[in-house]
Amino acid sequence: MSIITEATNEEANRRHMIDGLLLPNDVTDERVIEAIEKVNRESFVPEERKGVAYIDKSIKVADGRYMMDPLSFAKLLSEADIKADELALDVATNTGYTAAVLSKLVDAVVAIEENKTLSETATKNLADEDCDNVAVINSTHTDGLAKQGPYDLIFINGMIDEVPKALLEQLNDGGRILCIINKDGFGRASLVTYNDKILGVRVLFDAMAPKLKGFEKEEKFVF
Repeated sequence: MSIITEATNEEANRRHMIDGLLLPNDVTDERVIEAIEKVNRESFVPEERKGVAYIDKSIKVADGRYMMDPLSFAKLLSEADIKADELALDVATNTGYTAAVLSKLVDAVVAIEENKTLSETATKNLADEDCDNVAVINSTHTDGLAKQGPYDLIFINGMIDEVPKALLEQLNDGGRILCIINKDGFGRASLVTYNDKILGVRVLFDAMAPKLKGFEKEEKFVF
């Protein structure tokens, strides 16, 4: 009985987040909503923070690492026109939640995580959630994983100063990167393209997220 009650509560919490937070705030892509509804967010949150798994805030999962708030994540996905036959790269997957949702939207997901403990946690979580079309790789975030690409979609978990060229060059023609770019301390959720080596950045909406280390702009010295 307790197992049934727990499962029912998790489903109710997800539905409340969708009805009370996502739908009223322009998350209109039905496939994105369905994918989020299929994944138990609580399973990817540390035990001591499960009670706040569905609040509209970033959740700390390790030192200096955070799960993106659900509204920013859902709105980014909704803007990408994601197709079922696509290949996605999930950069800095943390505990695997973003990869799990992406796995319901695309054909296959490559999830990279440079923190070995988090990559092991993500692997376990994704196996527990039967996400068998996701491969978790312990690898440097800014390098991406070119040998598994090129990718139709790259998702970056966290606010960054700029998109590394290595990731831009791992996009397919027509591919796009979803990220939050830091502009003078303000976050801009953006869709980035790199067709014919021409960089395109479309600002989608204002959003804030903890900064993801390793993506800082290089300082330029003036002599």
